[in-house]
Amino acid sequence: MQRFFAENLFDGETVKKNQMITVESGTIHSVESARFQGDVIPLSGLVVPGFVDVQVNGGGGVLFNNQPNLDTLITMSQAHQQFGSTAILPTLITDDFETMQLAANAVASAIAQNVKGIVGIHFEGPHLSQPKKGIHPSQHIRQISPEEMALFKRTDLGLVCVTLAPENVSVEIIEELVQANVKICLGHSNASADQTFAALKAGAQGFTHLFNAMSPLQSREAGMVGAALLDASSYCGLIVDHEHVDMTSCQLAIKCKTPERIMLVTDAMSHVGSEQIELQFAGMQINRQGNKLTIEGGRLAGSALDMASAVRNCILDLHCTIEDAIKMASTTPATFLGLQQHKGYLAPGFAADWVVLTDQYDVNATYIAGEQVFG
Repeated sequence: MQRFFAENLFDGETVKKNQMITVESGTIHSVESARFQGDVIPLSGLVVPGFVDVQVNGGGGVLFNNQPNLDTLITMSQAHQQFGSTAILPTLITDDFETMQLAANAVASAIAQNVKGIVGIHFEGPHLSQPKKGIHPSQHIRQISPEEMALFKRTDLGLVCVTLAPENVSVEIIEELVQANVKICLGHSNASADQTFAALKAGAQGFTHLFNAMSPLQSREAGMVGAALLDASSYCGLIVDHEHVDMTSCQLAIKCKTPERIMLVTDAMSHVGSEQIELQFAGMQINRQGNKLTIEGGRLAGSALDMASAVRNCILDLHCTIEDAIKMASTTPATFLGLQQHKGYLAPGFAADWVVLTDQYDVNATYIAGEQVFG
């Protein structure tokens, strides 16, 4: 039994003072008010549930598409642990089927070996819309095949999320994937509001990077953005990096959807947790200037955002409460993934995954299953 003492702890619902956390076999056994004792591990700062990021393309200098193997997953996870992410979905950008298979096999290996932080896989494409493809390679955008359906339904991949454009994938296929426990997100899409609502009715549960690469809200056409903001039950990923979405639009999204339905995501490329400036992907060169990643012509190409910065931006720039910012980084994405009985809270029976934040919302330390992995 391990024992930790937190002067300040946010358990996912309320902030508490002077809490003793006991951990057994990687799981929280108890969280109780107590006085500090000499034989416990002190946690100095604000202790919060570990961050859950459902869209991570790379980190630590490696991109999942470029090197879809187990070593890449370990490097990515460790890079993001520096910024408080205790659970991530490695995300494969649109690619050929062979690369999809390699990525799936790598994640299956990581799940089998209990690699810390890897909880599944996110296939962002390839069944997307050409007009809203962003940097997704045109030559690989295609109709869904029986082989891809079988890949998405594999049961050795942990949690599987697929981003698709509903104008190019039938409601019957969406229903079939949902029946197989695949989380369907809508994105990189030019769908109408009606097409979007039909996909939601078929079981789609989320939207990939709200506002970005989707049909906009307009006066005479609500588009995917309008449908996403109106629908009360779906979850929206939001990139709060000052580059992808205007701050007022971020505030509007949180007001419409509430922190219970907005998930902070990084959409991180290989640059996060590294000194990398240039990245080659699918024949394109992605350059970093400050926190902005672009290809030639200035089009955004993923982000250099980390979860701690996303939380900090929400508190300092969007004027969210600490509680709401942490919910959007932890509890809400955990609930979207169906992990609300295991992650996103600091309470008995939950994974001992937490982050210790400084007064400036930087990461002092990160713990997964009660083991310090950073700090």
